[in-house]
Amino acid sequence: MSEVRISVEPRTEFGKGAARRTRRAGKIPAVLYGHGSDPKHLSLPAVEFARAVRDNGQNAVLTLEVAGSSNELALTKTITAHPIKNYIEHVDLLLVKRGEKVTVNVPVVLVGDAAPGTLVTQDLNELEVEAEALHIPEQFEVSVEGAEDGTQIHASDVQLPKGVTLSSAPEGLVASISEAPSAADMESEIDAEGAGVVEDEPEDATASES
Repeated sequence: MSEVRISVEPRTEFGKGAARRTRRAGKIPAVLYGHGSDPKHLSLPAVEFARAVRDNGQNAVLTLEVAGSSNELALTKTITAHPIKNYIEHVDLLLVKRGEKVTVNVPVVLVGDAAPGTLVTQDLNELEVEAEALHIPEQFEVSVEGAEDGTQIHASDVQLPKGVTLSSAPEGLVASISEAPSAADMESEIDAEGAGVVEDEPEDATASES
């Protein structure tokens, strides 16, 4: 996992009005906390932070170059985005130290092709692990190459790099391989669903009026 340097500024104004002014200036309101220290209110450059997350993932270690203070290492804990306009409203950052272990979620990527005539279903898209802050894996690749019908891959089956330990439940199902439905099976299912539809019957025209 790469380390990204970002110049940030301390924030001295708070509240919704101050946050709006910060965003209009092309910055993101953020809070840095951890290790029992008082929270630090910062402004992140919006373009640089978005690029760092896009290129390196949310688990990228950020070296925060704080104006008038010493540099800090941080992980992105929470990103709050506007539900409609899709811009970042706020960021929570977790202070970390070199050599420290942290608990993070790492994406799981399936690679390879299962046996012909099978269907691969991915149940877990990420695993929670504990890793050294500067050595967080970008992703875990899990091979399904040649996997046969009935194969199940659990969290405990995923190969983890040295120094990384699993925090997710070991029995968690990552992926399963089953027999792919045939065209005939799919047609039968559609026919069965159609047979279950009951249309309203027309009223009996011979029924006597009340």
